Amino acid sequence: MPYKEPKIEKVFYTIGEVAEMFQVNASLIRFWDKEFTTLKPTKNKKGNRLFTPQDLEHFRLIYHLVKEKGMTIKGARQLLQNNKEGATRTFEAVKRLLDIKAQLITLRDEMEPATDEDEKE
Repeated sequence: MPYKEPKIEKVFYTIGEVAEMFQVNASLIRFWDKEFTTLKPTKNKKGNRLFTPQDLEHFRLIYHLVKEKGMTIKGARQLLQNNKEGATRTFEAVKRLLDIKAQLITLRDEMEPATDEDEKE
């Protein structure tokens, strides 16, 4: 049986890493940390925020609601307080559909007939 490298996931992500992942400023992450109770990053002795993979999922959901769907912070906060499970299911469905779309586009591009230039070579 061949050796398979284990997939190593980080336990904690710094605020800079999270900002880079989502292409936002660290100040936005700090602001959302204060506004949304679902975000609960741990803090080290220096007071630096450390985000777990679960925190990243919460942040991804908030990002989707505020940045992609255009909800206000107040509206997103209310939705997460009143119907977090429904919002999470909807977000997961959208994420899966986007993945399927990307796979279909890749398949379509692979199956397209060769152009005249490709046939000459």
